[in-house]
Amino acid sequence: MTSNTGRVAIVTGGSGGIGRASVERLAADGFSVVVHYAGSKERAEETVNALTRAGVRAVAAGGDVADEEAMTELFDIAEREFGGVDVVVHTAGIMPLAPIAQMDLDTFDRVQRTNVRGTFVVDRLAAQRLRDGGAIINFSTSVTRLQLPGYGAYAASKGAVESMTLILARELRGRDITVNAVAPGPTATPLFLEGKSEEQVSRIAGANPMERLGTPEDIAETVAFLAGPARWVNGQVIYTNGGMA
Repeated sequence: MTSNTGRVAIVTGGSGGIGRASVERLAADGFSVVVHYAGSKERAEETVNALTRAGVRAVAAGGDVADEEAMTELFDIAEREFGGVDVVVHTAGIMPLAPIAQMDLDTFDRVQRTNVRGTFVVDRLAAQRLRDGGAIINFSTSVTRLQLPGYGAYAASKGAVESMTLILARELRGRDITVNAVAPGPTATPLFLEGKSEEQVSRIAGANPMERLGTPEDIAETVAFLAGPARWVNGQVIYTNGGMA
């Protein structure tokens, strides 16, 4: 197994939920980490401070993932602080829910801008600037298989993410860079729990063969696998959902 000492990871959306769990898991594996945030600067800095106290090299950096200039600066910061980038974990995304017949187009456009354009911008820069031997880890969703009502705009955006992931893996031939997507099932994060009653959450958890929701740490284990030892896993969508789909 390749040592991760000296390797550098950018984690978008790294200030909370799955992003923060991924930051902590990669740090435990020896990565230096750039903790990206969009609106939660304080939480990102808290994460960085905790990592720094534990002896991990980490820095916080903000920006809109769909803004090319902001994301270019994100990669610039990683190179200035740590000398380069080896792994990009792109967890940042939004999930407004509504039936297709009722969702307004402004909300639909916002979902596609953040989730599709944001992934394209980050992946494009990663393809240009990752060191050989690296990994790009995008985020999809198990809803692309579950077809849950209300998730039409979100699932559509993640279907696009999966297509970009699989194509980019083939475009990076010769670089020894893997490109995969993680597709979580229902996971106990603020993004998922927002607006749901206890009864709804219990029903969703009970539908899983494991009879619980996933945790951010469950998902971070798959991220760590793809970022480190999984050098022969490439161009895949990894459904990390306890057997729900």
